[in-house]
Amino acid sequence: MNKVILAILAVLLPPLAVFLNNGAGKDLLINVVLCFFFYLPGILHALWLVLR
Repeated sequence: MNKVILAILAVLLPPLAVFLNNGAGKDLLINVVLCFFFYLPGILHALWLVLR
């Protein structure tokens, strides 16, 4: 999938971007927990996973 689209999704809906990039797994679970408690770390985690 295009990294630009995934980066935009990482800002708007971080768990969706992680799911589309990595599938269901530990990265998705970590991102959902980060977004549930603190939204900004969830965004940063998603961007890190998408852009690496």
